[in-house]
Amino acid sequence: MITGPNGVFTVDGTTERLLTPGEVARMFRVDPKTVNRWANAGKLNSIRTLGGYHRYRESEVLALLRGDRETLAGENETR
Repeated sequence: MITGPNGVFTVDGTTERLLTPGEVARMFRVDPKTVNRWANAGKLNSIRTLGGYHRYRESEVLALLRGDRETLAGENETR
């Protein structure tokens, strides 16, 4: 995994933006701590930075926002 500027990362040639808890929280209109609780409960997958901070894949967050649980379930099975 290679992390570049603006929270973008690349794995196997695929580029995706990583969101902070604050960015996700604004999308769902909740507190950032709630987003981290969702990650700890397994409702949303997170990536941990070297400093221990949560980051979230933009595609997963958008799927959850749309209510596309099948997409999330399929992604969870392949990991």
